[in-house]
Amino acid sequence: MFWFLLIALVVVVAAVTLAVVGGGESTALPDAEPERLTDPLPVTRPVHRADVEALRLPLALRGYRMLDVDDALSRLGAELAERDARIAELEAALAGAQAIAVGGGRGLVEEPEDTTGAPGPQDAPPTLPNRPVQPGTPPDAPEEPRP
Repeated sequence: MFWFLLIALVVVVAAVTLAVVGGGESTALPDAEPERLTDPLPVTRPVHRADVEALRLPLALRGYRMLDVDDALSRLGAELAERDARIAELEAALAGAQAIAVGGGRGLVEEPEDTTGAPGPQDAPPTLPNRPVQPGTPPDAPEEPRP
């Protein structure tokens, strides 16, 4: 029984050795290609949320590859700075437009002055609703109920 286990052990070690070496074609295992970022952030358009969610950084011996992480973070930082500048520009334009609207648009359109001395619409007496006025009652008096 001892001899049978020893022969089985030698056969298994030989099989593993041949599998690792590759049958004599090469003396060592071929070097594996380092994992690279296959789907980087788009360069031709702004980064969208789906781009960030789809981003998968490649692993290295101790964590992620620093070069790929630094590139992704610098790209996202540049996008955020650009968007912040655009937001500030739009908010400033909106504040200017609101200031003009609150100011009543004064300074944009000047109304012509009336030099004839005739009363204008601001000088006219207030109009009352269309009610029949009974003779002998002033126009401001409330109406009396009719029998």
